Amino acid sequence: MSQTQAMLGRLQKMRLLVKTRKRGHHKGTRLSSHFGSSLEFSDFRVYHPGDDVRQIDWNVYGRTQKHYIKRFLDEQELSIAVYLDVTSSMRVISSKWEFAKRLAALLSYVVLASEDRLIFSPVASNTLQTIRKKGAVSSRRTYLDILQLEETGQTGDFIASLQNSVSKNQQLSILITDGLEPLDRIDALLKKLSSLKQEIWFFQVLSSDEISPTYIGDLKLIDSESETQVNVSMNAAILSQYEKRLNDHKKELERLCRRYGGHYIPISDQDHLESIFFHELPARGLMR
Repeated sequence: MSQTQAMLGRLQKMRLLVKTRKRGHHKGTRLSSHFGSSLEFSDFRVYHPGDDVRQIDWNVYGRTQKHYIKRFLDEQELSIAVYLDVTSSMRVISSKWEFAKRLAALLSYVVLASEDRLIFSPVASNTLQTIRKKGAVSSRRTYLDILQLEETGQTGDFIASLQNSVSKNQQLSILITDGLEPLDRIDALLKKLSSLKQEIWFFQVLSSDEISPTYIGDLKLIDSESETQVNVSMNAAILSQYEKRLNDHKKELERLCRRYGGHYIPISDQDHLESIFFHELPARGLMR
């Protein structure tokens, strides 16, 4: 068995843990905090006129001479959106792009393997289509489809595109992006998702070169979004200033996610996805 097959086999038994109280619209396999008609027993309560007499537990009546009914936890599916940034800044470094796609593919696989409803959106693309699937039968095909995504055309901004296309009926929105857009735009997006009562997971994916650049000397830098060029002389002082600004930006992203009740998860394209899924996310209480 390949390493990938082994990982998918383990993930098939796991699920994402969502704390939002926003309820799904369809029956599913997840137990909600509401009472309903599933087979998962919760507790007893005293019978009241109008209750379903079929729920009376006659064994309890025999012991107490009082009428009690059984209560069961309701089962609701979750609807989860995975938003993948497909802008040029995500795609220009191949290792970062492939890592982000695999992260999105694995998260989508877990959603569907849990019999939940998935909306996968390649945000800012002019050619790639949104994927809408439900249930484990679609999990492996969807995983492969996301891995094979290719975008070659010019794209718009991630935040602006998502602001205009965000889905409103999800319990969880997962954002996979480098998070390098202006903080005020990110703030506005998170505020909108929060107002829709959606839990937010913000995965910031950066390449190792973006986190700790090693460039020294005279360079021509090209903006991957606008294709504008600028000549710079890189030295240790400039690199130190860059790293400080990046760390300050990341701290502010974390603060914004906390402000709107979300989770900020910074990762590098050199990290191991096995460690993220089987250690970091469970440790954060986001998977089990």
